[in-house]
Amino acid sequence: MEYTRFERARIVGARALQIALGAPVLVDHPVGTVNPVDLSLLEYRENVIPITVRRTVPPKAEPRKLSKAMSG
Repeated sequence: MEYTRFERARIVGARALQIALGAPVLVDHPVGTVNPVDLSLLEYRENVIPITVRRTVPPKAEPRKLSKAMSG
């Protein structure tokens, strides 16, 4: 699934908060990497973050007809 930039920011931010509060890191990280945002970005790139995104689909709107003034 391709995430929007807003979903990506929400996922990485939520996971960074979890890591900052003591959640275990799910990937092997370089020595000295302690920033929760960097660690959550590593997890995001490895696709191991245990977060699910639910997208709501808006109700189907009826097509609008153009008025004669707008159509040309």
